[in-house]
Amino acid sequence: MPDAEPDRAEDLALLEAAALEAGAIAMRYFRRDPEVWHKQGGSPVSEADIAVDRRLGEMLRTARPDYGWLSEESVDDPTRLARTRVFVVDPIDGTRAYLRGEEDWAVSLAVVENGRPVVAALLQPSTGRLMTAVAGRGAHLEGRRMRVEGRTSLAGARLGAPSKYLERREVREIGFAARRTVPSLALRIAAVADGSLDVAYGTGNAHDWDLAAADLLVHEAGGRFCNRRGEAPQYNSPVPRHPALVAATPDLFDDALALLERLAD
Repeated sequence: MPDAEPDRAEDLALLEAAALEAGAIAMRYFRRDPEVWHKQGGSPVSEADIAVDRRLGEMLRTARPDYGWLSEESVDDPTRLARTRVFVVDPIDGTRAYLRGEEDWAVSLAVVENGRPVVAALLQPSTGRLMTAVAGRGAHLEGRRMRVEGRTSLAGARLGAPSKYLERREVREIGFAARRTVPSLALRIAAVADGSLDVAYGTGNAHDWDLAAADLLVHEAGGRFCNRRGEAPQYNSPVPRHPALVAATPDLFDDALALLERLAD
């Protein structure tokens, strides 16, 4: 069997270029009052989301016509289920923050192979921070290898979570050093990889495009990212939706998972 590693290196270069171009497009609309619509369920989508999604589709699908495609802003094409490799894309993760003029939003891109992410690029366009990962080759932030921070107790750790978790008595009583929410779920999870958080939670109903890139970043940085059963997420399913999840440094993972059990009940 031929070595797939060169293909992954080429895919990484493609994702990096696509993320940077997508970020430039998004910045053209940022803080300039783009037109906004609302999807079924009430979540917003802007003309920026659509413009970024269109350009990503042009770049990625043209370069890899044999890959499947799954994007938050594209109609789902079930032919992706028969593809070995699939692009999993969120043109703007954290659209609400983007529309409020805040900085916590991202372009999230991944290649999923046989259900797991193998290449990832996560760009925060407002700051220019680009995180990348290739399965088995580590996670990097602007050329620097990322490693998760080592802590042994939730007390004194830094937590990122949705507000409904942060407000819970169980969380307040632990004594976290910091408790904050990050509107972009991809950035929240990836913050464990870059060492700015020790634990990050996502509530249920996240989708593949919210998670795939950040998932690979965390694992390649030496962390863990799992559901309540301790299982790593599987991607490119017929319904690309996930239950509550936790990312954490290895020494904190069991305690973080136990806390998630209490919060998600």
